[in-house]
Amino acid sequence: MKDAHGRQVTGRVRWRRFAVLAVPGFAATAALAVALAQGALAASFAVSGQEFKVSAQSLEGEGFAQYGGIDRNARGKLLPVAVTAIKKAKLDDLCQSVVTTLPGLGDISLRLTAGAGGKPVEAENLFIDATQLGGDATFKNIEIGRDASTLNKGPASAQGLQDAFGQQADKVVMTNVRQVAWATNAGTFKLNGLNMKIGFGKQECF
Repeated sequence: MKDAHGRQVTGRVRWRRFAVLAVPGFAATAALAVALAQGALAASFAVSGQEFKVSAQSLEGEGFAQYGGIDRNARGKLLPVAVTAIKKAKLDDLCQSVVTTLPGLGDISLRLTAGAGGKPVEAENLFIDATQLGGDATFKNIEIGRDASTLNKGPASAQGLQDAFGQQADKVVMTNVRQVAWATNAGTFKLNGLNMKIGFGKQECF
């Protein structure tokens, strides 16, 4: 490239164009740094590269909170999630499944069940990082649209970013629960009647 006088110029940067391209990248990096600093990353561990399915005939929870968060896998990829946090939960007929496809072997399923026969699964300080959630739900004293950083009905650490959307309730009752998630955390997780099976093919909860 030559300047107005015909002299060779090297290493020139078009600062206006650079700024247009760089600012969004800097903004995204800054937002992630803030999210990390304020604890917006949901799971406290690197999640696997596979989502898993969870179903339950019913869920009863005391101290419910829900807000947006971010999981991260071992490669550093960021995964947006909806964090559902419950102080105390009971789940009837719990099922959890994950399917792995291996070269030369095809699909292999890991399926776990518990909480049948009137002996529900019990959990305290339960956190579920989900990408899909479905069922029939009833809430008691629900607050929708509350600032995620001010949530106070769920577990003590169940808060999101300031100015972000959140909701909470004193109690939640759900039936026909269906969800897809990256991670689950719990202070205690009591699996009554635990049964785990692994086999070929797709043997999913739903």
